[in-house]
Amino acid sequence: MDKMKKNIAGLGGIMALMGVVSSALYFIDYELRLLMWIDEWGTAAAWGIRAGLIVVGAGLALAFGSGDDEGEDEDEE
Repeated sequence: MDKMKKNIAGLGGIMALMGVVSSALYFIDYELRLLMWIDEWGTAAAWGIRAGLIVVGAGLALAFGSGDDEGEDEDEE
């Protein structure tokens, strides 16, 4: 179960990072290949999707990544 939590936290981190990078690249007229489709829906929708990626991704990373890892060392001994 802990491995699944780490995977979800990692996915959330990737989502948040993609949102931040996409937002920064927008200002130099470049876009991540994975997110090229969002600009076809209009500027407001594209920014909403970018913000959603950041918020949802950070939420997943924080919710599933902030586990107590102290007990893992004791189990291994």
